[in-house]
Amino acid sequence: MLIKEKIKQAAGLLREFDLDCWLTFTRETAINGDPVLPFLVPGDLTWHSSFLVGRDGRTKAIVGRYDRQMVVDTGAYDDVEAFVTGFREPLQAYLKTLNPRTIAVNYSEGSEICDGLTHGMFLTLQGTLAEIGMADRLVSAEKLVSALRERKSAVEIGHIKEAVRHTQEIYALAAGFLAPGKTEKEVADSMYGEVVRRGLKTAWGRETCPAVYTGPDTAQAHYNPTGRTIERGHVVNMDFGVKVEHYCSDLQRTFYILEEGEDAAPADVRRGFETIVRSIEAARLMMKPGATGLEVDAAARKVVTDAGYEEFPHALGHQVGRFPHDGTALLGPAWEKYARKPFRRLEPGMVFTIEPRLMVAGRGIVTIEDMVVVTETGTEWLSDPQSELILIRG
Repeated sequence: MLIKEKIKQAAGLLREFDLDCWLTFTRETAINGDPVLPFLVPGDLTWHSSFLVGRDGRTKAIVGRYDRQMVVDTGAYDDVEAFVTGFREPLQAYLKTLNPRTIAVNYSEGSEICDGLTHGMFLTLQGTLAEIGMADRLVSAEKLVSALRERKSAVEIGHIKEAVRHTQEIYALAAGFLAPGKTEKEVADSMYGEVVRRGLKTAWGRETCPAVYTGPDTAQAHYNPTGRTIERGHVVNMDFGVKVEHYCSDLQRTFYILEEGEDAAPADVRRGFETIVRSIEAARLMMKPGATGLEVDAAARKVVTDAGYEEFPHALGHQVGRFPHDGTALLGPAWEKYARKPFRRLEPGMVFTIEPRLMVAGRGIVTIEDMVVVTETGTEWLSDPQSELILIRG
């Protein structure tokens, strides 16, 4: 089971980062669930719940009585203690036995995947530990939680590859459906119908997945398909992904709608597309363990700007896992909104998108989004990279 695998991984990470104990503290998880919970328990919890992993590999869960059996059934915990009136005494008793120098908890200023502990719960925990003289031992679990999510196992990579396979097959079907006169919404609905037929779910909200944009006058990203009609001479861009066993794909593809009598895209569209292909390859060649996301982004961004295009207003690529955006390290510039993420160094097992974009005036957005996994020596494609424009005759 993945939960047992990830908890074992967490114990190794505690030793790697010289931490004594990792504590995930949560309640009413259907409302305020910690992003890391799926690695610890298979369902939602009600009352104050504590999941503790020690650097020696010992594991303990302290949960409400009615949540106990679900946690026991994971087989991931050496002891699952149930409480009725309150969590405080059993948590204090266990921590006094463990006596950790550091207690890593899930808060972070710079990474949303590591910031599941609410402020109220932090105060509750701080007060609980103050009673036993351990409040000053709380530290951020950002390094541990980041590595736990980012260093994908073979099982996790397998789920992502399967999600990519379905996504690429649905894109191939969409190419056959695309035609002048169809609307963005009609194209998206046809793709979603195939998602349903395969018994899958979209990687993000149905309102914007699939996303379809035709021509130069669109929202360009993060917007729902509209009744805008696909026209000849336009570029069509799609952003789409699915989930397999809770793991996501996230791919974009670019199409060109041929004019009557055209056998190829015009020079301006071809030049834009070829620039994007070169930008992606420049990034991929930079990606290896130890490189920073800042360096990778800069290599791709330079190709676009050197070709005379305006730089894209977003990071080059993000990590993918149980969410389409899932990881602390980012392939991005040193902009305020990205905090320290672009300065993180790449590690084997990280899964990234690479997605530069540019505008071809009067035509639309040209972009490709493909996925790679970082290996010991470089990268491996998880998707079949788009290297040619997809031409639609209609």
